[in-house]
Amino acid sequence: MHDKLQRLRLRFTELETEIQDPDIIRDQKKYRDIMREHAHLSALMDEYSRYCETEKALADTRELIHETDDAEMKAMAKEELHELEQRFEDSEKQLKVLLIPPDPLEEKNIIMEIRSGTGGEEAALFAADLFRMYVRYAEKKNWKHEVLSVNETGLGGFKEISFSISGKYVYGSLRYESGVHRVQRVPETEGSGRIHTSAVTVAVLPEAEETEIDIKQEDLRIDVMRAGGPGGQCVNTTDSAVRLTHLPTGLVVICQDEKSQIKNKAKAMRVLRSRLFDLEEEKKASERAANRKSQVGTGDRSERIRTYNFPQNRVTDHRINLTLYKLDLVMQGEVGELIEALYIAVREEQLSSAHEE
Repeated sequence: MHDKLQRLRLRFTELETEIQDPDIIRDQKKYRDIMREHAHLSALMDEYSRYCETEKALADTRELIHETDDAEMKAMAKEELHELEQRFEDSEKQLKVLLIPPDPLEEKNIIMEIRSGTGGEEAALFAADLFRMYVRYAEKKNWKHEVLSVNETGLGGFKEISFSISGKYVYGSLRYESGVHRVQRVPETEGSGRIHTSAVTVAVLPEAEETEIDIKQEDLRIDVMRAGGPGGQCVNTTDSAVRLTHLPTGLVVICQDEKSQIKNKAKAMRVLRSRLFDLEEEKKASERAANRKSQVGTGDRSERIRTYNFPQNRVTDHRINLTLYKLDLVMQGEVGELIEALYIAVREEQLSSAHEE
């Protein structure tokens, strides 16, 4: 570990020079990347200094215990030794955590897409419930959300809804919500009282900036049409809805919520850009995961990740075998305990992998 930290100390010295280079400062993207790396290494170097100081103090104290004949001095040194050993152990643990390179994606805003799956109208109603759950959680975190597109059903459910969440560390918090969410409950439309099982798919996309994804005009087909569904006379009598088709990938995005065609196109571009960015990140993740299977962070959206059992007031995350008997609170946005447990599990996996390497 010492050798790796010494190499990082040299890199930190290089960065100290680079962040003052006018050419780098002019390149905003490069400057942001360097400042992010500098901030991470700065915290790491501070902890490494504490680690080295504690290591030296330990050696000095052990030498004192070994050499002194003064009983009182030896007793005091032994007491101090115990405190230093605990401090050294804590510092070593913190260093191992800080040695895990930060993922720049974790600071990003997100676009979340929730789609009803098996279960018909009941799945659509649960999709709406999940949307409200995430919005309430976002409000508790002082994050902002904006609906980008929605396809409603007659009973107030969502066949599909796309919305953005912006704020501090949004993707880092919600990235592991991607997957299949299964619900077990008696539907409102069920007269016999039988429990039904339905499924909803959630996709969490890091929102891409325009500079990160270059969409060529010749790769786009743009169709405009009259919007359907609720929205008033103006929505339904003008060609305000926009459908974007990305020809190289076949990705299609439709936005019709705004009365303005320009606004719908801008929203559709945000979604398309983020989907393309996510595709690129998925390729990178697949390459990284070729040699390592992660329990939590596969991001496979066909994977069943969580079950919400309403009769038992139970929610179970299958990736970390965590069960909570407070589903009523979870659906009110108290989902932080699940998110925190997932984050801890991922960090433990990363620490274990770093130790193996």
